[in-house]
Amino acid sequence: MIRNPVHLTLALLAVLGLVALPAASNLEAQGSKGTIKIATQSPLSGGQAALGEGIKLGAQLAVEKFKGNLEKMGYKVALVPYDDQAKPDVGVANAKNIIADKDILAVIGHLNSGVAIPSSEVYKEVSLVMISPANTNPVVTDRGYLNVNRVCGRDDVQGVVGSEFAHATMKAKSVYVIHDKTQYGQGVAEFFKTDAEKKGIKVLGFEGTEEKSNFDPIITPIKAKNPDVIYFGGIYDQAAPFFKQAREKGVRSKFLGPDGMDSSDLTKIAGKAVVGMDYTSAAGPASVLPKAKAFVEEFKKKFGKNPEPYAAEAYDAATVALKAVDAAVKGGKVSREDVATAVRKTKHSGITGDIEFDSKGDRKKALYFVLQVVSDDPAKWGDNKIVKQLTISPPEKK
Repeated sequence: MIRNPVHLTLALLAVLGLVALPAASNLEAQGSKGTIKIATQSPLSGGQAALGEGIKLGAQLAVEKFKGNLEKMGYKVALVPYDDQAKPDVGVANAKNIIADKDILAVIGHLNSGVAIPSSEVYKEVSLVMISPANTNPVVTDRGYLNVNRVCGRDDVQGVVGSEFAHATMKAKSVYVIHDKTQYGQGVAEFFKTDAEKKGIKVLGFEGTEEKSNFDPIITPIKAKNPDVIYFGGIYDQAAPFFKQAREKGVRSKFLGPDGMDSSDLTKIAGKAVVGMDYTSAAGPASVLPKAKAFVEEFKKKFGKNPEPYAAEAYDAATVALKAVDAAVKGGKVSREDVATAVRKTKHSGITGDIEFDSKGDRKKALYFVLQVVSDDPAKWGDNKIVKQLTISPPEKK
Protein backbone atom coordinates (compact mmCIF):
# COMPACT_ATOMS: atom_id res chain seq x y z
CA MET A 1 0.00 0.00 0.00
CA ILE A 2 1.41 3.45 -0.94
CA ARG A 3 1.09 5.65 2.17
CA ASN A 4 2.36 8.95 0.59
CA PRO A 5 1.81 9.13 -3.16
CA VAL A 6 2.99 12.80 -3.23
CA HIS A 7 6.50 11.86 -2.05
CA LEU A 8 6.64 9.08 -4.64
CA THR A 9 5.57 11.45 -7.41
CA LEU A 10 8.20 14.06 -6.45
CA ALA A 11 10.90 11.41 -6.35
CA LEU A 12 9.90 10.12 -9.77
CA LEU A 13 9.87 13.64 -11.25
CA ALA A 14 13.29 14.32 -9.76
CA VAL A 15 14.69 11.21 -11.43
CA LEU A 16 13.25 12.42 -14.74
CA GLY A 17 14.85 15.83 -14.21
CA LEU A 18 11.52 17.67 -14.10
CA VAL A 19 11.82 18.95 -10.54
CA ALA A 20 14.77 19.60 -8.22
CA LEU A 21 14.91 18.20 -4.73
CA PRO A 22 16.29 20.40 -1.90
CA ALA A 23 20.11 20.85 -1.84
CA ALA A 24 21.91 18.21 0.15
CA SER A 25 24.29 20.68 1.81
CA ASN A 26 25.10 24.35 2.29
CA LEU A 27 28.10 23.89 -0.02
CA GLU A 28 25.82 22.85 -2.85
CA ALA A 29 23.62 25.87 -2.19
CA GLN A 30 26.53 28.30 -2.57
CA GLY A 31 26.36 30.20 -5.82
CA SER A 32 22.57 29.91 -6.04
CA LYS A 33 22.40 33.71 -6.45
CA GLY A 34 25.14 33.76 -9.06
CA THR A 35 28.86 34.50 -9.20
CA ILE A 36 30.64 37.67 -8.15
CA LYS A 37 34.06 38.13 -9.71
CA ILE A 38 36.92 40.44 -8.77
CA ALA A 39 39.39 40.93 -11.62
CA THR A 40 43.05 41.89 -11.48
CA GLN A 41 45.06 43.49 -14.28
CA SER A 42 48.84 43.56 -14.01
CA PRO A 43 51.87 42.23 -15.91
CA LEU A 44 52.10 38.50 -15.24
CA SER A 45 54.68 37.92 -17.96
CA GLY A 46 57.68 39.89 -19.20
CA GLY A 47 60.24 41.99 -17.37
CA GLN A 48 57.84 43.51 -14.84
CA ALA A 49 56.12 40.28 -13.83
CA ALA A 50 57.60 40.28 -10.32
CA LEU A 51 55.54 43.30 -9.26
CA GLY A 52 52.55 42.29 -11.36
CA GLU A 53 52.43 38.83 -9.83
CA GLY A 54 52.62 40.41 -6.37
CA ILE A 55 49.51 42.46 -7.15
CA LYS A 56 47.61 39.39 -8.29
CA LEU A 57 48.62 37.31 -5.26
CA GLY A 58 47.88 40.10 -2.78
CA ALA A 59 44.37 40.44 -4.22
CA GLN A 60 43.94 36.66 -4.28
CA LEU A 61 44.80 36.38 -0.59
CA ALA A 62 42.20 39.02 0.29
CA VAL A 63 39.46 37.45 -1.81
CA GLU A 64 40.03 34.02 -0.28
CA LYS A 65 40.07 35.48 3.23
CA PHE A 66 37.08 37.82 3.03
CA LYS A 67 34.64 36.22 0.60
CA GLY A 68 32.77 34.43 3.40
CA ASN A 69 29.98 36.97 3.94
CA LEU A 70 29.03 36.97 0.27
CA GLU A 71 29.12 33.17 0.13
CA LYS A 72 26.80 32.99 3.15
CA MET A 73 24.37 35.14 1.18
CA GLY A 74 24.39 32.58 -1.63
CA TYR A 75 27.00 33.97 -4.01
CA LYS A 76 30.04 32.24 -5.43
CA VAL A 77 33.08 34.57 -5.29
CA ALA A 78 36.04 34.24 -7.64
CA LEU A 79 39.23 36.09 -8.58
CA VAL A 80 39.93 36.38 -12.31
CA PRO A 81 43.49 37.54 -13.14
CA TYR A 82 44.39 39.20 -16.45
CA ASP A 83 47.90 39.68 -17.81
CA ASP A 84 48.23 43.19 -19.26
CA GLN A 85 51.94 42.59 -20.07
CA ALA A 86 52.64 46.23 -19.05
CA LYS A 87 51.33 47.21 -22.51
CA PRO A 88 48.51 49.75 -23.03
CA ASP A 89 46.98 47.94 -26.02
CA VAL A 90 46.88 44.63 -24.14
CA GLY A 91 45.36 46.30 -21.09
CA VAL A 92 42.63 47.91 -23.21
CA ALA A 93 41.87 44.62 -24.99
CA ASN A 94 41.61 42.89 -21.61
CA ALA A 95 39.40 45.71 -20.31
CA LYS A 96 36.94 45.15 -23.14
CA ASN A 97 36.74 41.45 -22.24
CA ILE A 98 36.35 42.35 -18.57
CA ILE A 99 33.39 44.69 -19.06
CA ALA A 100 31.73 42.05 -21.25
CA ASP A 101 31.69 39.68 -18.25
CA LYS A 102 28.81 41.04 -16.20
CA ASP A 103 29.85 38.96 -13.17
CA ILE A 104 32.95 41.16 -12.73
CA LEU A 105 32.09 43.92 -10.25
CA ALA A 106 35.56 45.39 -9.55
CA VAL A 107 39.07 45.55 -11.01
CA ILE A 108 42.23 45.64 -8.90
CA GLY A 109 44.99 47.13 -11.05
CA HIS A 110 47.10 48.16 -12.78
CA LEU A 111 50.85 48.36 -12.15
CA ASN A 112 51.61 50.85 -14.93
CA SER A 113 49.85 54.20 -15.17
CA GLY A 114 50.27 54.16 -18.95
CA VAL A 115 48.16 50.99 -19.01
CA ALA A 116 45.70 52.02 -16.30
CA ILE A 117 44.66 55.33 -17.87
CA PRO A 118 43.40 54.02 -21.25
CA SER A 119 42.01 50.85 -19.67
CA SER A 120 40.02 52.85 -17.13
CA GLU A 121 38.37 54.73 -19.99
CA VAL A 122 36.90 51.37 -20.99
CA TYR A 123 35.79 50.56 -17.43
CA LYS A 124 34.10 53.97 -17.26
CA GLU A 125 31.78 53.02 -20.12
CA VAL A 126 29.94 50.63 -17.78
CA SER A 127 30.78 52.25 -14.39
CA LEU A 128 33.01 49.30 -13.44
CA VAL A 129 35.07 50.31 -10.42
CA MET A 130 38.87 50.19 -10.56
CA ILE A 131 40.89 50.37 -7.34
CA SER A 132 44.56 50.82 -8.12
CA PRO A 133 47.23 49.54 -5.75
CA ALA A 134 50.14 51.09 -7.65
CA ASN A 135 49.25 53.74 -10.26
CA THR A 136 50.82 57.03 -9.19
CA ASN A 137 50.41 59.30 -12.23
CA PRO A 138 48.12 62.26 -11.35
CA VAL A 139 45.97 61.79 -14.48
CA VAL A 140 44.62 58.51 -13.06
CA THR A 141 42.37 60.35 -10.61
CA ASP A 142 42.49 63.95 -11.86
CA ARG A 143 39.86 63.08 -14.50
CA GLY A 144 37.40 62.84 -11.63
CA TYR A 145 35.78 59.53 -12.61
CA LEU A 146 33.53 58.04 -9.92
CA ASN A 147 34.70 54.53 -10.77
CA VAL A 148 38.49 55.22 -10.48
CA ASN A 149 40.31 55.14 -7.13
CA ARG A 150 43.78 54.37 -5.78
CA VAL A 151 45.16 53.34 -2.41
CA CYS A 152 48.69 54.58 -3.22
CA GLY A 153 50.12 58.09 -3.51
CA ARG A 154 50.76 60.38 -6.49
CA ASP A 155 53.81 61.24 -8.58
CA ASP A 156 53.39 64.99 -8.22
CA VAL A 157 54.07 64.32 -4.53
CA GLN A 158 56.58 61.49 -4.99
CA GLY A 159 58.70 63.51 -7.43
CA VAL A 160 58.93 66.33 -4.90
CA VAL A 161 59.81 63.88 -2.10
CA GLY A 162 62.67 62.68 -4.30
CA SER A 163 63.96 66.15 -5.19
CA GLU A 164 63.73 67.30 -1.58
CA PHE A 165 65.79 64.27 -0.54
CA ALA A 166 68.37 64.95 -3.27
CA HIS A 167 68.65 68.56 -2.12
CA ALA A 168 68.49 68.29 1.68
CA THR A 169 69.99 64.86 2.39
CA MET A 170 72.16 63.98 -0.60
CA LYS A 171 73.34 67.61 -0.85
CA ALA A 172 73.23 67.34 -4.63
CA LYS A 173 74.37 70.36 -6.63
CA SER A 174 73.80 68.73 -10.01
CA VAL A 175 71.64 65.94 -11.41
CA TYR A 176 71.15 64.13 -14.70
CA VAL A 177 67.58 62.91 -15.28
CA ILE A 178 66.67 59.93 -17.46
CA HIS A 179 63.19 58.53 -18.07
CA ASP A 180 61.65 55.64 -19.99
CA LYS A 181 59.22 57.72 -22.12
CA THR A 182 56.19 56.13 -20.46
CA GLN A 183 53.38 58.10 -18.87
CA TYR A 184 54.62 56.99 -15.46
CA GLY A 185 58.37 57.31 -15.91
CA GLN A 186 58.42 60.59 -17.81
CA GLY A 187 55.74 62.04 -15.52
CA VAL A 188 57.56 61.40 -12.25
CA ALA A 189 60.86 62.50 -13.83
CA GLU A 190 59.31 65.83 -14.86
CA PHE A 191 57.94 66.43 -11.36
CA PHE A 192 61.38 65.64 -9.93
CA LYS A 193 63.15 67.93 -12.45
CA THR A 194 60.82 70.88 -11.95
CA ASP A 195 61.14 70.84 -8.18
CA ALA A 196 64.89 70.17 -8.29
CA GLU A 197 65.37 73.29 -10.40
CA LYS A 198 63.27 75.30 -7.93
CA LYS A 199 65.62 74.16 -5.19
CA GLY A 200 68.69 75.30 -7.10
CA ILE A 201 69.92 71.90 -8.28
CA LYS A 202 71.48 72.18 -11.74
CA VAL A 203 69.87 69.74 -14.20
CA LEU A 204 72.67 68.72 -16.57
CA GLY A 205 70.43 66.65 -18.80
CA PHE A 206 66.87 65.39 -19.25
CA GLU A 207 66.65 62.45 -21.61
CA GLY A 208 64.11 59.79 -22.55
CA THR A 209 65.08 56.34 -23.80
CA GLU A 210 63.42 53.04 -24.64
CA GLU A 211 66.77 51.22 -24.72
CA LYS A 212 66.85 48.03 -22.64
CA SER A 213 70.34 46.60 -23.11
CA ASN A 214 73.10 48.86 -24.53
CA PHE A 215 73.30 52.20 -22.70
CA ASP A 216 76.72 53.30 -24.01
CA PRO A 217 75.35 56.29 -25.98
CA ILE A 218 73.75 57.65 -22.79
CA ILE A 219 76.43 56.72 -20.26
CA THR A 220 79.36 58.32 -22.14
CA PRO A 221 78.04 61.93 -22.01
CA ILE A 222 76.78 61.44 -18.45
CA LYS A 223 80.25 60.34 -17.33
CA ALA A 224 81.75 63.41 -18.97
CA LYS A 225 79.35 65.74 -17.12
CA ASN A 226 79.90 63.90 -13.82
CA PRO A 227 76.61 64.79 -12.05
CA ASP A 228 76.29 64.35 -8.30
CA VAL A 229 73.11 62.30 -8.81
CA ILE A 230 71.54 60.32 -11.66
CA TYR A 231 67.74 60.08 -11.39
CA PHE A 232 66.02 57.35 -13.42
CA GLY A 233 62.27 57.76 -13.91
CA GLY A 234 61.08 54.31 -14.92
CA ILE A 235 60.88 50.63 -13.97
CA TYR A 236 63.55 48.32 -12.54
CA ASP A 237 63.77 46.05 -15.58
CA GLN A 238 65.22 48.94 -17.61
CA ALA A 239 66.94 50.87 -14.82
CA ALA A 240 68.88 47.91 -13.40
CA PRO A 241 70.98 47.17 -16.52
CA PHE A 242 71.58 50.92 -16.93
CA PHE A 243 72.87 51.27 -13.37
CA LYS A 244 75.00 48.16 -13.72
CA GLN A 245 76.60 49.35 -16.97
CA ALA A 246 77.12 52.86 -15.56
CA ARG A 247 79.15 51.48 -12.64
CA GLU A 248 81.09 49.14 -14.92
CA LYS A 249 82.08 52.14 -17.04
CA GLY A 250 83.31 54.11 -14.05
CA VAL A 251 80.38 56.44 -13.38
CA ARG A 252 80.60 57.51 -9.72
CA SER A 253 77.37 59.51 -9.43
CA LYS A 254 74.86 58.52 -6.75
CA PHE A 255 71.75 56.76 -8.01
CA LEU A 256 68.17 57.79 -7.21
CA GLY A 257 64.79 56.74 -8.56
CA PRO A 258 61.05 56.46 -7.85
CA ASP A 259 58.93 53.46 -6.84
CA GLY A 260 59.53 51.78 -10.20
CA MET A 261 62.83 50.68 -8.62
CA ASP A 262 61.00 49.02 -5.73
CA SER A 263 61.44 45.34 -6.57
CA SER A 264 63.84 42.62 -5.50
CA ASP A 265 64.54 42.11 -9.23
CA LEU A 266 66.51 45.37 -9.18
CA THR A 267 69.26 43.64 -7.20
CA LYS A 268 68.77 40.36 -9.05
CA ILE A 269 69.73 42.18 -12.27
CA ALA A 270 72.12 44.93 -11.11
CA GLY A 271 73.77 43.24 -8.13
CA LYS A 272 76.31 45.30 -6.20
CA ALA A 273 75.90 48.28 -8.55
CA VAL A 274 72.71 49.35 -6.76
CA VAL A 275 73.76 48.63 -3.16
CA GLY A 276 73.56 51.94 -1.32
CA MET A 277 71.31 53.66 -3.85
CA ASP A 278 68.18 55.47 -2.67
CA TYR A 279 64.67 55.34 -4.07
CA THR A 280 61.28 56.76 -3.18
CA SER A 281 58.20 54.59 -2.92
CA ALA A 282 54.48 54.89 -2.36
CA ALA A 283 54.44 51.29 -1.14
CA GLY A 284 55.04 50.65 2.54
CA PRO A 285 57.77 48.17 3.44
CA ALA A 286 56.45 45.26 5.49
CA SER A 287 58.57 46.33 8.44
CA VAL A 288 56.52 49.50 8.99
CA LEU A 289 53.01 48.63 7.81
CA PRO A 290 50.51 48.77 10.71
CA LYS A 291 49.38 45.14 10.38
CA ALA A 292 52.09 43.76 8.13
CA LYS A 293 53.43 40.90 10.21
CA ALA A 294 50.32 38.73 9.94
CA PHE A 295 49.97 39.58 6.23
CA VAL A 296 53.57 38.61 5.45
CA GLU A 297 53.20 35.34 7.37
CA GLU A 298 49.94 34.48 5.58
CA PHE A 299 51.43 35.40 2.20
CA LYS A 300 54.56 33.28 2.72
CA LYS A 301 52.50 30.34 3.99
CA LYS A 302 50.16 30.52 1.00
CA PHE A 303 52.62 31.27 -1.80
CA GLY A 304 56.02 30.23 -0.43
CA LYS A 305 57.72 33.59 -0.92
CA ASN A 306 57.85 37.12 0.43
CA PRO A 307 55.34 39.65 -0.89
CA GLU A 308 56.70 42.11 -3.45
CA PRO A 309 56.01 45.85 -3.07
CA TYR A 310 52.37 46.70 -3.83
CA ALA A 311 51.14 43.22 -2.87
CA ALA A 312 49.94 44.69 0.43
CA GLU A 313 48.26 47.58 -1.39
CA ALA A 314 46.55 45.08 -3.71
CA TYR A 315 45.36 43.14 -0.64
CA ASP A 316 43.85 46.31 0.82
CA ALA A 317 42.35 47.33 -2.53
CA ALA A 318 40.65 43.95 -2.94
CA THR A 319 39.38 44.09 0.64
CA VAL A 320 37.84 47.51 -0.02
CA ALA A 321 36.21 46.11 -3.17
CA LEU A 322 34.68 43.19 -1.27
CA LYS A 323 33.40 45.50 1.48
CA ALA A 324 31.75 47.69 -1.16
CA VAL A 325 30.17 44.72 -2.94
CA ASP A 326 28.93 43.45 0.40
CA ALA A 327 27.36 46.85 1.16
CA ALA A 328 25.72 47.00 -2.26
CA VAL A 329 24.30 43.48 -1.93
CA LYS A 330 22.87 44.25 1.50
CA GLY A 331 21.18 47.28 -0.02
CA GLY A 332 19.45 45.00 -2.48
CA LYS A 333 21.57 46.09 -5.43
CA VAL A 334 24.56 44.56 -7.15
CA SER A 335 24.95 46.85 -10.14
CA ARG A 336 28.42 48.06 -11.08
CA GLU A 337 27.46 51.70 -10.52
CA ASP A 338 26.24 50.92 -6.99
CA VAL A 339 29.49 49.12 -6.21
CA ALA A 340 31.48 52.11 -7.52
CA THR A 341 29.45 54.44 -5.31
CA ALA A 342 29.97 52.15 -2.30
CA VAL A 343 33.74 52.03 -2.86
CA ARG A 344 34.00 55.83 -2.77
CA LYS A 345 32.14 55.83 0.56
CA THR A 346 34.13 52.99 2.13
CA LYS A 347 36.35 53.58 5.14
CA HIS A 348 38.79 50.78 5.86
CA SER A 349 41.52 50.22 8.42
CA GLY A 350 43.88 48.19 6.27
CA ILE A 351 47.33 46.71 6.58
CA THR A 352 48.68 49.83 4.85
CA GLY A 353 46.83 52.12 7.27
CA ASP A 354 43.48 53.89 7.20
CA ILE A 355 41.95 54.12 3.74
CA GLU A 356 39.39 56.74 2.79
CA PHE A 357 38.95 58.35 -0.64
CA ASP A 358 38.44 62.00 -1.53
CA SER A 359 36.09 63.27 -4.25
CA LYS A 360 38.62 62.38 -6.99
CA GLY A 361 39.35 58.86 -5.75
CA ASP A 362 42.71 59.71 -4.17
CA ARG A 363 43.56 58.35 -0.75
CA LYS A 364 43.07 61.17 1.75
CA LYS A 365 46.33 60.38 3.53
CA ALA A 366 48.98 58.49 1.57
CA LEU A 367 52.33 57.13 2.70
CA TYR A 368 55.62 58.01 1.00
CA PHE A 369 59.03 56.55 1.76
CA VAL A 370 62.68 57.08 0.94
CA LEU A 371 64.57 53.79 1.16
CA GLN A 372 68.13 52.62 0.65
CA VAL A 373 69.22 49.30 -0.87
CA VAL A 374 71.24 47.43 1.77
CA SER A 375 72.18 44.18 0.03
CA ASP A 376 72.66 42.67 -3.41
CA ASP A 377 70.76 39.59 -2.21
CA PRO A 378 67.19 39.74 -3.65
CA ALA A 379 65.92 37.74 -0.66
CA LYS A 380 66.91 40.66 1.60
CA TRP A 381 64.99 43.31 -0.35
CA GLY A 382 62.52 43.58 2.52
CA ASP A 383 65.41 44.62 4.79
CA ASN A 384 66.09 47.82 2.85
CA LYS A 385 66.70 50.76 5.16
CA ILE A 386 63.90 53.29 5.65
CA VAL A 387 65.61 56.66 5.44
CA LYS A 388 62.45 58.75 5.62
CA GLN A 389 58.71 58.13 6.06
CA LEU A 390 56.05 60.75 5.29
CA THR A 391 52.24 60.97 5.34
CA ILE A 392 50.99 63.50 2.81
CA SER A 393 47.53 64.53 1.58
CA PRO A 394 46.95 64.78 -2.19
CA PRO A 395 47.06 68.20 -3.87
CA GLU A 396 43.81 70.17 -3.87
CA LYS A 397 41.52 69.65 -6.84
CA LYS A 398 42.25 72.26 -9.51
